[in-house]
Amino acid sequence: MDAGTGDFAGGGSICKRRAGGPRIEAGEMGEKAGLQQIFDISGLHRYFARPAGWKPVVHPNNQTSVSVMAKKHSLKAELRARTGSGLLKQMRREGWLPSVIYGKGTTPTNLKVDAKAFGELLRESESENLLINLEVAGEGSRLAFLQTIQHEPLSGEPLHVDFLSVDEKTQITAHVPVHLVGEPAGVKAGGLLEQMLHTLDIHCAATHLPELLEFDVSALGEGESLHIADVKFPDGVSPAYAGEVVIAHVGKSAGAVSEEGATA
Repeated sequence: MDAGTGDFAGGGSICKRRAGGPRIEAGEMGEKAGLQQIFDISGLHRYFARPAGWKPVVHPNNQTSVSVMAKKHSLKAELRARTGSGLLKQMRREGWLPSVIYGKGTTPTNLKVDAKAFGELLRESESENLLINLEVAGEGSRLAFLQTIQHEPLSGEPLHVDFLSVDEKTQITAHVPVHLVGEPAGVKAGGLLEQMLHTLDIHCAATHLPELLEFDVSALGEGESLHIADVKFPDGVSPAYAGEVVIAHVGKSAGAVSEEGATA
């Protein structure tokens, strides 16, 4: 990728890490269902490495995981022949956002998309985990994952976008936002909830990609933690972290700590 123009300059590893967004490793991929996953912590017995004294957390209501389809996106695009920093700046003044689409088994193609429409798409999304049907004028529709956004350093406005051409066999690793739901029993008793992970790396097919992850922490008591191994992931989605990694922890209240010290 040419840092000056943002144009694709050749092959290379199809992977990414963007600030606040997912890292994508492309094998082969398919239409993203863009799922929002709502997970529970109901009595799992996965044999991951766990810290000493670790015990599984059992949700009192024995709830099951719920999958909710996220909104699918489409975006109009046009082929572009112009390259070079000067010409791309002119294109942006005309309301276009320079972009490129590439992927395994495909020829890199320079495109341009409507900058306003792209901005609205981002504002309406929970994260940048987006699978987009690019409707390329004169070429038809192409399924693509939003791979990389180059931002203007001061304004933060998008300058260039990379799209990864995908199909239904593509496997990805995504950096997904984590939300906690429910009031822990330990908090009601005076403890303090600490969220240790605000994003989580997962492996999945594009059709199982969550837009965000929600974990129910209502069963956590004082001094208890929710680990990766406590969480029931749906079929096709697996965590990239070890089972003992802590997602959330309920710290004990000062009174509970003092009481334990007195009895020690």
